[in-house]
Amino acid sequence: MQEPADAANTVRFGVFETDLRARQLHKAGIRVRVQQQPFQILEMLLRRPGVVVTREDLRAQLWPSDTFVDFEHSLNSAIKKLRDALGDDANNPRFIETLPRLGYRFIAPVIPSTDLGGKSEWTRGRKIAATALTVLLLAIVAAYSLTRRKHGAVELTQKDTIVLAEFTNATADPVFDGTLRQAMAVQLEQSPFLNLVSEQEIQQTLALMGQPVDAKLTPVLARELCQRTGSAAVLEGSITSLGSQYVLGFKAVNCRTGGTLTEQQVRAASKEQVLSATDKAAAALRHSLGESLNTVAKFSMPLEQTTTPSLEALQAYTLATEKNRQGDPSIPFFKRALQLDPNFAMAYTGLGYAFSAILEPGFAAENFKKAYDLRDRVSEREKLTIEAAYYWNVDDDLGKTLQVLQVLEETYPGDRWAPNDLAIVYTQLGDHEKALGEAKEAARRDPASRLNYFILAPIYLNLNRFDEARTTAEEGLSKDPESLPLRLVLYQVAFLRDDAAGMAKQVAWSAGKPGFEDALLSFEACTAAYSGRLRKARDFWRRAVLSANSLGNKDVAAAYESTAAVIEGLLGNPVQARRRAEAALKISPHRDVQFQAALAFAFAGEALPAQALTDDLFKRFPADTIVQSSFLPRIRAQLALNQNKARSAVEILQAVTPYELGIGAGLPVYLRGKAYLAADQPTEAAAQFQKLLEHRGIVANAPVGSLAHLGLGRAYALSGDSAKAKASYQDFLTLWKEADPDIPILKQAKVEYAKLQ
Repeated sequence: MQEPADAANTVRFGVFETDLRARQLHKAGIRVRVQQQPFQILEMLLRRPGVVVTREDLRAQLWPSDTFVDFEHSLNSAIKKLRDALGDDANNPRFIETLPRLGYRFIAPVIPSTDLGGKSEWTRGRKIAATALTVLLLAIVAAYSLTRRKHGAVELTQKDTIVLAEFTNATADPVFDGTLRQAMAVQLEQSPFLNLVSEQEIQQTLALMGQPVDAKLTPVLARELCQRTGSAAVLEGSITSLGSQYVLGFKAVNCRTGGTLTEQQVRAASKEQVLSATDKAAAALRHSLGESLNTVAKFSMPLEQTTTPSLEALQAYTLATEKNRQGDPSIPFFKRALQLDPNFAMAYTGLGYAFSAILEPGFAAENFKKAYDLRDRVSEREKLTIEAAYYWNVDDDLGKTLQVLQVLEETYPGDRWAPNDLAIVYTQLGDHEKALGEAKEAARRDPASRLNYFILAPIYLNLNRFDEARTTAEEGLSKDPESLPLRLVLYQVAFLRDDAAGMAKQVAWSAGKPGFEDALLSFEACTAAYSGRLRKARDFWRRAVLSANSLGNKDVAAAYESTAAVIEGLLGNPVQARRRAEAALKISPHRDVQFQAALAFAFAGEALPAQALTDDLFKRFPADTIVQSSFLPRIRAQLALNQNKARSAVEILQAVTPYELGIGAGLPVYLRGKAYLAADQPTEAAAQFQKLLEHRGIVANAPVGSLAHLGLGRAYALSGDSAKAKASYQDFLTLWKEADPDIPILKQAKVEYAKLQ
């Protein structure tokens, strides 16, 4: 934004400025300029002992009238610094007295003197006290400056990253092992300014260094890792016992020069006070590394609220997160943490994700809900994380999820999860360009994350950028050869390029591998159905269902069965569609299974079961974006078509428009094309079928991809363009040249094509 030239539009901010107000003024076209006044408040008090100094007096003398200042915070902070230095107590003041609603007064001690030089003892004492405190104040200022400039250090920027080393535990108490590092990580991650190197990047870098991925980050190892990751500093910590007390030391070191950026030392009166001592040290470190006092104050909650007051619970949580990173079972450790502290909100979120990973959505939702109910007890960052997890995994409200993730990404520009999650949500909603932008941002923030490949490759596929999809998937497989999502992307790229060998390669890789084989078999089923080889497709689906059932994955097995039911209905086999829908519902009542079963019933002309399932979905998932705005309109539109209410079907499908290229592989677009045909609107129908042909990466091997050629032929025939109609019918019949001859939709197509001759 171009700054206004008018000096009247300049607003100066004190050192303790309110960031939000500053941003608002800047957006309004007002120039914002920082004006620092760190110790002048204290100097004024020292120069005027015995005199009441009002807040208005302080403000008038320190800041011009056009300056916007977070005044109360700056004043109170300055007074507290001086009191701490003097050992003064606000409740029993010896040096600085607070006068409610008025201001402050410096209390000078009466110092006897043998030579008053003709002046009163009070006047003489005032001068001595003022001189002594001035010297003390200068010492405070000098110490403050020395700490910030130590060894020529400079403040960090928001682009810098920090490696958090392991704590040196000299207490012989194992409860501190790993726990204090986790506690400091939680505190530092509250900061929108500081960025810690991710654990995944640490593990990857350790492997490149020839170190075990779970190696303890000693100060020496951490500094080498810091240099390799291009980070700015290493934060080291230590804890020692001193009788019943504990001493915690913290030091930030420039990993390139070895110079100390800042260091802090705090004491804890007991073991129970260690976490609160860590709070104080973290706040001081954040400010000394360059973060404003305003954001430190705004985004700094005690560990006993953000995590837990129990060291033992935090230790169990730390072990759980380590197990997660290593791919080991973590649920028992999360449960242990919650036994020790039932109000540990982030442990509930961790447990929710752990249950999601083993396909237990019911238990996952239960724990996400418990975390959500405790969200007011945590830090702002954790609150946003918990809310996003709840809206996404419990309510399935993608609108609210999107809003929370956007705030999280904007507030914490170093957050590694927000852009990844946003990319996934945008993909579900069908906004693939925005998804790509977020996925690239996620890769920039955390280049070592393997998740980057899993998210980017499908997005490139959805955007018809097949070379980039293949390259990204192959690069990801070089780091994780067992990645099923990347294998599926390569299968689809091969399909779109008529590369039978490429598809066979991925199927061969999955053969005999539980949890992988069924997915590739289901893809083979869709590929066979795409070209009308329905008998072959049915065999693939049978094998996929058996494979999933053998592992106890009932939801997955039911999903294959219900997918088959929808395709049978699309191709005009009502009996098979109904039977498969009934079979799927017997296996699992999962949301997606219920939707596909309802749609299959609708295709089969079974209005009663379709409507019953639709009503149940509507009631059970009132906030679910996909159910309410994508699933239900599709079922209702097909039911309307069954009743020859084509225009009603078109209107119903308007709700799907924003999400039509998201979940559903183009099926909403195909249904709209059918509705326009039935409404005698061939031009509009042709546009829908053409849209499917233009988004091949989204449709991939879904049978609506080949049926789009037939729909386009019907639209051209209805409009009277026989030449284009013949060409489109020929495209469809060529794709179905090896199709089973008894498929109803194929028989209809041949009859229609013959009439064009």
